[in-house]
Amino acid sequence: MSRRLTAADRSALIRLASTLPIGSPQRKAILAGLTQTASGDEVNVPGRHILDDAQVTGTAEVSMGAKVFGNARVYDDAIVRGNANVYGKAQVSGEALVSGEAQVLGNAKVFGNVWMYGSAKVSDYAQVSGNAVVFGNAMVSGDAKVYGGAWVEGNAKVYGNAQVFGRAHVYGDAQVSDRAKVFGRAQVLGNAKVRDEAKVYDWAVVTDDAEVYGSAKVSGNARVSGDARIGGTAEIIGGVWYKGEILSGRWKAPGVPA
Repeated sequence: MSRRLTAADRSALIRLASTLPIGSPQRKAILAGLTQTASGDEVNVPGRHILDDAQVTGTAEVSMGAKVFGNARVYDDAIVRGNANVYGKAQVSGEALVSGEAQVLGNAKVFGNVWMYGSAKVSDYAQVSGNAVVFGNAMVSGDAKVYGGAWVEGNAKVYGNAQVFGRAHVYGDAQVSDRAKVFGRAQVLGNAKVRDEAKVYDWAVVTDDAEVYGSAKVSGNARVSGDARIGGTAEIIGGVWYKGEILSGRWKAPGVPA
């Protein structure tokens, strides 16, 4: 007897697929398994799946309890399923998959090979593209952009003009806002905040209640945790920082200038 995929199963499969080359047979096989519509389920039914002035074109599919309404568009090879909603003037295209209870609304755009599921929401003028994955209760809003192979999950929020890209990972209750950028293989988690025009990149980690703000940069293998505050024009290129505030200088570690 076949076993129904759990949320953990799906997450593991998506993580595996994200490491595979775009267009590879293995990646396509995993995507096909994740997006397979139940036998006999109807797709693109007007009045059920497609309402108002919404458009579903190309080989796009809307199925199960999903709805596209308002002036929204779903096209190319995109798939919207589960109980997901796409509405307002939102667009979902490419080979994007929007499932679960996910929502794409406002003037948001989701395209490329993006996967959205859980109760994730992309709104306003935000864009999620490339191989990005947004799930859980994560929110991407404002004019924010999440792209490349970035992951945003849990209760994380990316908003304003913030950008998360590369293989960066934002999760927990973390927030990335204003014009901040998180990229490379950086991680922002816990209750951490990255804001203003700050940058967190390379393998850096910002966690707990830490904040990075102003024009500060955190890079290398630096770890900023506890209630540490890195702001102003400070540059942190290594070390473990768990308390206090640094507003200037370039530092390898606490008390060790670069």
